[in-house]
Amino acid sequence: MTSSSSPVDVLVIGAGVTGLHQLMGALDAGLSVKVLEAGHGVGGTWYWNRYPGARFDSESWTYGFLSEEIWREWNWKEQYAGQPEIEEYFNFAVDRLDLRRHIEFGAKVVSVVWDDASCTHTVTTEGGASYNTRFVVAASGNLSVPFIPEIPGRADFRGDQHHTGRWPDGVDLTGKRVAQIGTGSSGVQIVPAVKDQVAQITVYQMNADWVTPLNNGPLSEEERARIQRDYEEIVAVLNNSPSGFEHRSEGLSSTDHDLEQRRAFFEKTWNSRGFRKLTENYIDLTTNPEINREWCEFIADKIRTIVKDPVIAARLTPTDGGYGGRRPPFGTGYYEAYNNPNVDLVSLQETPIVRITPDGIETTEGHREFDVIIWATGWDFGTGALNRLGVRGRDGLALEDHWKSGPLSYLGIMTHGFPNFFFPGGPHGSTGNNPRYSGDQVAWTTQVIVHAREQGVGAVEATEAAEQQWTGRMNESKGLFLESSYFHGANIPGKPVAQLLNPTGRWAMQEVMREDAAAGYPALLMTGQESGQPSAAQGGADDVAGAVRNAIGAHTQAQDAGDAERIASLYLPDAVLALPGSEPLVGLEALRQAFLGWAPTAPQKHLVGNTVVTQVSDDEAHAVSDVVFFQRGESGWSVQVTGRYEDTLRRTADGWRFGRRDVQYTA
Repeated sequence: MTSSSSPVDVLVIGAGVTGLHQLMGALDAGLSVKVLEAGHGVGGTWYWNRYPGARFDSESWTYGFLSEEIWREWNWKEQYAGQPEIEEYFNFAVDRLDLRRHIEFGAKVVSVVWDDASCTHTVTTEGGASYNTRFVVAASGNLSVPFIPEIPGRADFRGDQHHTGRWPDGVDLTGKRVAQIGTGSSGVQIVPAVKDQVAQITVYQMNADWVTPLNNGPLSEEERARIQRDYEEIVAVLNNSPSGFEHRSEGLSSTDHDLEQRRAFFEKTWNSRGFRKLTENYIDLTTNPEINREWCEFIADKIRTIVKDPVIAARLTPTDGGYGGRRPPFGTGYYEAYNNPNVDLVSLQETPIVRITPDGIETTEGHREFDVIIWATGWDFGTGALNRLGVRGRDGLALEDHWKSGPLSYLGIMTHGFPNFFFPGGPHGSTGNNPRYSGDQVAWTTQVIVHAREQGVGAVEATEAAEQQWTGRMNESKGLFLESSYFHGANIPGKPVAQLLNPTGRWAMQEVMREDAAAGYPALLMTGQESGQPSAAQGGADDVAGAVRNAIGAHTQAQDAGDAERIASLYLPDAVLALPGSEPLVGLEALRQAFLGWAPTAPQKHLVGNTVVTQVSDDEAHAVSDVVFFQRGESGWSVQVTGRYEDTLRRTADGWRFGRRDVQYTA
């Protein structure tokens, strides 16, 4: 094993759009940064996905970087750029901003291990290189772990087989008999792109999706001029748009139109570009089952009109959910491709695959011979890449164990028990144009890292209460997509079905970010001391309010965990604890015995917030906080009592410690 030459402030995993955003943000903040990228080029998803027809379905200029320097010097050719142009763009941006020297390619991360004593991570690659860093930002992406189903005989196939997400250079399909398994976004792009090249392509479809036209085209000179002229306005829209797109809904409800007007509106929507079919459709499309059904019937009519074979048309028409239940694919000539005699469709609902043979695929209907199999079977979305990084947090806790029932996060960026570990662009972060959501997360991540450095804090992590609150919001907000979709992990055998997106939307995430920052990050536990600097948690920084809130957060965390010794360690020897209806407890031993005696018959949690800190002197502060106690019963969590904490804390060599806590119940 070899060690890198010197430690860095921030180590970023992944050189896709989120990782490059984080590299730019950290450098702008004056931090030292190293990026480790498993591939041999930049672009992430757009480096690995080289299959025929691969392209954006977000408008090109809305997906990339919002840096004016890059914006002014790059002109997109198409509304929705194809993979070669996308990869060219990322390489241009990296070289124009002189970022490549910070990136190490061919460096697949296999281990990220936290050390409490030094408040650092050791990151190890598959090649044996190791790196020491204080902060790790895992920008490993949601669409980076290809999924291929376990089908008997797959290893025995003598022809070529490729997953769309690991498509190699130089694949020649000319004159080949091709099987494509899967009809999600990638599969919908491939079929029309190769139909005129192959001898035969047989598409194996598990579930039909509501495919609508992308309506791509070249950007006109007028459109390019508008994009350059209106840079500031466009960026303002993208920074504040709930979807992250430059789309502007008219705010129409289906009740604003009669049936004939709705048909005309649907025709206009069908001819609109990309995701506008969701963002600029009727505002009640996803909440009104009747109008969603009417839109689906409109699409079904289109399918029957376009596809000449009524049997194929019926197979291409979904029967298991409305529009938006799964990620909507956008095609270019997809339905039309099935009118070609060399394009066939097999329904795996009707005739499942039995096995892969050395020369083809056998279904319950019979056997077909192929030269090539394309696996357009999707991804281990959300947690797949993160759970494969070998991340170990406090006390050796494995991330995959912490998330064994589904992801737990705060803002889709941090998880409790894993200090100085951030994962923007991961689970619980996005529902829309991903770079805009992850861009918000990168900005917040950078802000937190800078704050920790300025305060001399060694370790930053989400409190358990903040993690539970955010994860609860994600799970309770059902959102648009079916639980059978890959956005809930349902496509991966054995994976827990759990929310992997942020169904509450971008505005809700931005609001929590603003409120947390304005209040001094009460949702974060900041502890320890950065080497060579005084720690706010230890009283060496001017942010007394932040340090006091951190102490209160540590108390809350320890109390919820039932850790009596840890709670006691936060009090002074002569501390006083005043509880309603009883004599005050005086002295550390009395408090410790009381903490040991608190053993509720049912699990309890409490949420502390709205903390107001008043600095009495250099070494003393007073804090008043609202508190809500929760208890879990057979029907779930419920409010047990609400109240208020009044705390007096004093600065010591070991940080701020409680001299007195008065507990009051208000309801």
